[in-house]
Amino acid sequence: MNATASKKRELSERGKKPSSYRRIVTANVNGKSSVQSDESMPAYEFSTVPGYQHTLIWVNPTTPDLRKQQRFDSYPDSVVPGPGGTSLHFVTFPPGSVFVDPSFDGEAAREEALVRLRGLADHFEREDPGMHKTNTVDYSVVYDGEIWMELDDGETLHLKRGDVVVQNGTRHAWRNKGAKPVTMLFFLNGAREKQ
Repeated sequence: MNATASKKRELSERGKKPSSYRRIVTANVNGKSSVQSDESMPAYEFSTVPGYQHTLIWVNPTTPDLRKQQRFDSYPDSVVPGPGGTSLHFVTFPPGSVFVDPSFDGEAAREEALVRLRGLADHFEREDPGMHKTNTVDYSVVYDGEIWMELDDGETLHLKRGDVVVQNGTRHAWRNKGAKPVTMLFFLNGAREKQ
């Protein structure tokens, strides 16, 4: 294959929205770095919200201790880390039209979120769906597409691919007002609770 064809294939593959992510974890073995695991992490597709996907890549519930091997062997009790902890998520939000479709069952979606997004979904406000606040500092990256971040009093910011939001434990919601899905990367840093 010539270089031009190879580059075109690489660009077209890069443009596709992934339905899984590759996670590579390193470790120290006998004082040398090595690969602990290399695996595909398929996106969890919500059955109650068409097009809504979540992939938890990694979680450290508290400050990691590098004297011990880091593991993520089972789904955590909370996807939101405690003080000093971190978690990394890919999330694909469907267009907002999904939520106004007559067939959409908000209560069923809430119940599924409480199971899949433990420790996060219980912060979602019933009177203002999607609005939430956690004791974290979040680095939120628009990975693909465009989305609107809503803050208090209805203030909104339009964000596009490559935009980064640093969320300092404030109340917010992510609203996809467009016609296409949007994928975001969230890195949550556990923080002390505000007094």
